[in-house]
Amino acid sequence: MNIYTISFLLILLFNVIKNKKSLHMLQQNLYNENNRYLKWIRRNFKTVFLTLDFISCILLLIAYLLNNQLSFFLVIISLILYGLESIRVLNNRKVEQVKKPLVVTARVKRLLITITILFILPIIIYLLHDHHGYLMLMVEGVLTYFSYLLIWVAKVINIPIEKCVYKYYETKAKTKLKSMPNLKVVGITGSYGKTSSKNILNDILNIKFISRPTPRNLNTEYGLMITINNHLDKFDDIFIAEMGAYKMGEIKKLCNMVHPKYGILTRIGLAHLETFGSPENIIKTKFELIESLPDDGIGILNGDDPKQVSYPIQSKCKKVWIGIEKSDVDIRACDIECSYKGSKFNVIFKGDKTKYPFETKLLGNHNIYNILAGIALGREFGISLKELQQGVRKVRPIESRLELKNFGYMYQINDAYNSNPVGAKAALDVLAMMPGMKVVVTPGMTELGEKEDELNHIFGTQIATVADYVILVGEKKTRPIFEGINESGYDKDKLFIVNSVYDAYNLLQTLKKKEDIYALFENDLPDTYNE
Repeated sequence: MNIYTISFLLILLFNVIKNKKSLHMLQQNLYNENNRYLKWIRRNFKTVFLTLDFISCILLLIAYLLNNQLSFFLVIISLILYGLESIRVLNNRKVEQVKKPLVVTARVKRLLITITILFILPIIIYLLHDHHGYLMLMVEGVLTYFSYLLIWVAKVINIPIEKCVYKYYETKAKTKLKSMPNLKVVGITGSYGKTSSKNILNDILNIKFISRPTPRNLNTEYGLMITINNHLDKFDDIFIAEMGAYKMGEIKKLCNMVHPKYGILTRIGLAHLETFGSPENIIKTKFELIESLPDDGIGILNGDDPKQVSYPIQSKCKKVWIGIEKSDVDIRACDIECSYKGSKFNVIFKGDKTKYPFETKLLGNHNIYNILAGIALGREFGISLKELQQGVRKVRPIESRLELKNFGYMYQINDAYNSNPVGAKAALDVLAMMPGMKVVVTPGMTELGEKEDELNHIFGTQIATVADYVILVGEKKTRPIFEGINESGYDKDKLFIVNSVYDAYNLLQTLKKKEDIYALFENDLPDTYNE
């Protein structure tokens, strides 16, 4: 083998190592939905472009321009730098905290085929015209350096293919739903608590029915199609479709696919404000579910959410209002007692003065709202009160959503999944109930647009009123929280800043304790964020 063949093979090997990260980020950013991936590249410019393969790219360019004996040595140096960069990337991967790993789906495989074709084109040209060796090496070096952007180019090239694939699976899903005319379809959306509400409703309904929820947080068009085509069974009575959105019209599109007759709207807030553009757009988008329900449908709404109460609903469907604070709702929870063991409360139904007792292993008032929604819909489906009480007792704690775990040296309250202002405050309220030393571990809240710093600053002032110790993850990202805590006159000796969640675990083990430690892990930065 000559120098060109060896060089091409080594550069391709480097690309295999490098492109796993770029593919992962493209997937985490919803395949550049609303330009999320390109925005991530801009935010992480140093990580993406200030690398050793930039020098390799320059050396290969010089080698091509010189096209003499020195070119050979420049190529060798560039290959050494590719090797060093490979080692750096692999070492970083060993310590990198991956919240959600790359999932090699059929779509990713199609992307890999397109990317591979783009990378081997210079090699094919070289094999056909071997006198262009240095030129094609230089082209390969440029493609390699800009591989994060090349992944995006491959995604654009694949758009026609993806549209065909989408249409096939959409038609298949709609056909399957039409073949199940007795299936009850429930849609769930909101800014916060969609997955929790879905899981709670599923546990309650399973007392009497066979219900099928979308797994995990598969709340996009593809997620619904996957659930319908691969998981929905002819024996299922109820399909619970979690519906997520990043812009106006997306909930409506999901409703047009599955045609829900029943809808639950959780709390509305500022989640994903950056992509929606305004609070008004968020509210309108969430109400796309309720306004898509048929006239004989049923919408479950939160009477304690001023954004829902004040919205001019156009739908003629039946509306059932739940609440805790307001007394004029259809179903209300009162006499709430919470502890680290769970929650107890009474439920009052409109027109009935009797208080019906319920208990659950779940923590926090926001979970009681979700339980009330499940009770409301369960009643509409003919589930008896006794069965509803039994169903609520059997509701399972939800992973990473105020999930209490005993680690021996501490009790962890894991609320790591996508923190938001309402959820963060609710989590602090839960922590405040705990009997021991209270610690908050957080990297702050993300994807809140231009209000992100302001809301994190407020979060810092709230933390200061509850926590005995505070551990902030990432100095740059948590600066607004740090400032909010300091302005509250918090003891600086009890405030720590670490680089990773792993460091936070190690630090927790060193805290002196005469009582049990209760550590709230509020939010876990998605893989798309780095310091």
